[in-house]
Amino acid sequence: MSASHLQDGQRSPGVTMLSCNSSISGHSTFLLTGFPGLEAAHHWVSLPINLLCVVSILGNSFVLFLIRTDPALHEPMYILLSMLAASDLGLCASTFPTMVRLFWLSARELPFDLCAAQMFFIHGFTYVESGVLLAMAFDRFVAIRDPLHYASILTHSAMAKVGAAILGRAVLLNLPGPILLRRLLFPQISVLSHCYCLHCDLVGLACSDTQVNSLVGLVSILLSLGFDSSLILLSYGLILRTVLSIASPGERLKALNTCVSHLCIVLIFYLPKLGLSVLHRVEKHSYPALAVLMANLHFLVPPFMNPIVYCIKSKQIRQGLLRRFQQKRVDVA
Repeated sequence: MSASHLQDGQRSPGVTMLSCNSSISGHSTFLLTGFPGLEAAHHWVSLPINLLCVVSILGNSFVLFLIRTDPALHEPMYILLSMLAASDLGLCASTFPTMVRLFWLSARELPFDLCAAQMFFIHGFTYVESGVLLAMAFDRFVAIRDPLHYASILTHSAMAKVGAAILGRAVLLNLPGPILLRRLLFPQISVLSHCYCLHCDLVGLACSDTQVNSLVGLVSILLSLGFDSSLILLSYGLILRTVLSIASPGERLKALNTCVSHLCIVLIFYLPKLGLSVLHRVEKHSYPALAVLMANLHFLVPPFMNPIVYCIKSKQIRQGLLRRFQQKRVDVA
């Protein structure tokens, strides 16, 4: 059965049953799914998505460059921001190639090994970003609770250890996924729900028992996104209690204002995931194109918005930008 025999975005029960009767392990071909019903207009529909990707890559690259080259930004908060920008770049690099293949080259086929690798990197960079957001919440708590010892607690050495721990956790939590997928049987041709590979999507397409895979996926989510979001909420509870203990209303407002940027990117990171989860459970089959759009945006919006939020809200970032442009004008003169 060739890929051309399957219509875009459709998964016929007859096709699935026939494919499962001739299922294989490790040599399956997966078909990416674009916007159901809009295949003829994929070039135009994908333009905003591609633009988001390009702007995200440029914005996060510039943030990394600015923090790397400006000594005034070599502080814990901006070191964590550089980690966030690096994870956003990794997420863009993991999803953008298959989007280009599908929307501009009409290439839907993806071999099992490439699909499993993309799944590993997408989930890995997502867990890294979640861990960095937790570290940034702790950074804000220390800065408000104990500002006199802030620099001695969050040293460059401590930041390096935090970064290594976040990266190590992401690798350890994601490594079992692709390994366990190799023992499953898949149809020779399977249709994915998105224009990239996700663990839950691949597990749902398997023809063999997936209880272990589902359990491993659930545990990895709970130990990453679930654990991080709970501690972020706890951190903000402690921050709020500390702020309310400050006598001066002006000082309270000043302390809370230092958390606005971080709170914005936390909401930008978690709310699209929550919205997509609700959509998949309520109206996924009624509005398949909307479900695909939300699935793409929930990966693309955070990398796009994070540099914008910090450039608007952070005085130090704005000053760094100003110094960079002034230096450029001097060099040109």
